[in-house]
Amino acid sequence: MKVAVIGATGFVGSAVVAEGISRGYDVTAVARDTSKIEKAAGVTAVAADVYDTDALAAVIAGHDAVINTFNAGWSNPNLYNDFTKGCNSIQEATKKAGVKRYITVGGAGSLYIGEHQLVDSPQFPKEYYAGATAARDYLAALRKEEELDWTFLSPAINLHPGERTGTFRLGTENPVFDEHGKNDISVADLAVAIFNELENNQFVKSRFTLGY
Repeated sequence: MKVAVIGATGFVGSAVVAEGISRGYDVTAVARDTSKIEKAAGVTAVAADVYDTDALAAVIAGHDAVINTFNAGWSNPNLYNDFTKGCNSIQEATKKAGVKRYITVGGAGSLYIGEHQLVDSPQFPKEYYAGATAARDYLAALRKEEELDWTFLSPAINLHPGERTGTFRLGTENPVFDEHGKNDISVADLAVAIFNELENNQFVKSRFTLGY
C-alpha cells in the first residue's frame, strides 16, 4: 500500500513514517523542508506547501491513503487559523487527488469528561488552547465530510516519546484512563494505532482515541 504522510518531519509524523517503513509500506514523506527526513528504503521525500491545495493534490495523487499529522507550530501566534487553513487544504487536496482514505491526527482537547470537553475545563493549559480548539473545531467540520472515508485520531492526554509496545486500549469520545487515572501513550504506539486503523478500518467516518 502507498501512503502519503503530511507533516512527516514533526513529532508525530516522523514516528508515523518509521512505523510505515517497519510494516513495508511505500511511504511518501511530505514536508515543507525535507532535509530532516532520513533516507530509507521505501520512503520518498517530497517538499510541498500544505496551503497550496493544487500542488499538494498532485503529490497525493496515486496513493491509497493520506495520513495528516500537520501541526502549525505550538508557538505560532496565528496557530488557530493556520491549523484550520492547513487541514482544510489537506482535506480538499485529498479529494482532488481522488484518494478516499484519510486519517488525521487531532488533539485530546475535544475528548469528553462527562458532558464537557477537556479544552473547556478551567485546568486546561492555556498555552495549548489555540491548537486544541482548532483541532476540536476541525473535527466538528470533518464530521460533515461525506466524500472521504475519514478517521480522526485523538491522542492520549499525555503523548510522549517512548518505546513501541503495540499494546494499548481504544476508546471513542472519552479518554482511556488506566487504573491510576492516567491517560498516556507513546508517539511510537500512536503510530501503531494509525496503521492498525488503516488496515482494519474500525473507525471509518468517526473519531477514536487510545491509552495504556
